[in-house]
Amino acid sequence: MFSARVRLILIFFCAVAATVALASATRAEDFYQGKRLSVLVNYAAGGPTDIEARLFARHLARFLGGKPTMIVQNMDGGGGLIGANYLGEVGPQDGTMVGYFTGTAWAAISEAEHFHVDYKTYDFVAYQPGTTVYFMRADVPPGMKDATDIAKAKGVIAGGLGAANSKDLLIRLTLDMLGVDYRYVTGYQSSTRARHALEQGEINLYSESPPSYRGVIEPGLVKRGEVIPLFYDPGWNGETFSVPKQVADLPLLPYPELYKKIKGAMPSGQLWEAYLSILTVNSGMQRLIVLPPKAPQAAVDALRAAILRLNGDKAFEDDALKAVGFVPEYVAGPDTGRQVRQALTTKPEVQAFLKDYIAKGKR
Repeated sequence: MFSARVRLILIFFCAVAATVALASATRAEDFYQGKRLSVLVNYAAGGPTDIEARLFARHLARFLGGKPTMIVQNMDGGGGLIGANYLGEVGPQDGTMVGYFTGTAWAAISEAEHFHVDYKTYDFVAYQPGTTVYFMRADVPPGMKDATDIAKAKGVIAGGLGAANSKDLLIRLTLDMLGVDYRYVTGYQSSTRARHALEQGEINLYSESPPSYRGVIEPGLVKRGEVIPLFYDPGWNGETFSVPKQVADLPLLPYPELYKKIKGAMPSGQLWEAYLSILTVNSGMQRLIVLPPKAPQAAVDALRAAILRLNGDKAFEDDALKAVGFVPEYVAGPDTGRQVRQALTTKPEVQAFLKDYIAKGKR
């Protein structure tokens, strides 16, 4: 049995712990009272990341204590790195600017030297799994009527954002594995610009995340017969594939199944290993919600709590279905930061292969 003295000590420390926890929760709840929260998007306005970020910001405000003013800022360029570097090096470090980023997880692996501040030191608030839909112009010789026709396509011109960008790498890897003869044109800076290039015939193959595909490509170019969808990237957890909810209702095959349909067997080899390595990061953490290094813990806690409330909110779900055709779901918890930092690694041999593969894409 505990002595009376020990019981009093235990009661005292329990009371102190409860007081500290309550004070911490109160600080987080009140952190954004009377403040303005900027949501920084690392791609241009009108693109898929921007569409989702504006949807996110519009509804998140309802769940943040103090109802702060929310604004969305776009800072594109450098394959998303300009915005990411701005957040970590120049932007406010007090929790009043949060990044809504695409592509930065893979960039931190493939282009770590281009981050002015080590990306692993940022505060990762939440992440959203995702996928990408690939498509091409129907007028590519000898005429594209079915996704399997890509195997006999002539004069393919694949567009991209930058040689080290994960979008570009996945496009090139999927085409190289299929043995497609293609020309690679990159440097469009944003999906909006690349999309315009495709409409004008400068390029004839590209990929978009589901919001842009559903909002622009499918109801416009696909419906008019100018473009045919090809395939999508499956979810991949290192062991099994899955169908991302964003594309579950689309009449499309995941890349491995289309490859098998064309080639008669599953992909294998170095190109396949590289594809899976990128997919591990991209499909798991396509969007990252990020605060700069050493942001106030109260800001991290307040944002995570609000994001968890956002998940499953009926108004958010209804608005999301109208805007992007699916409901984004965010992973946010005390272990999120560790999960992201652990994912920001890959096998040395794969890194070496991709470094050379990126260099070839720049020639």
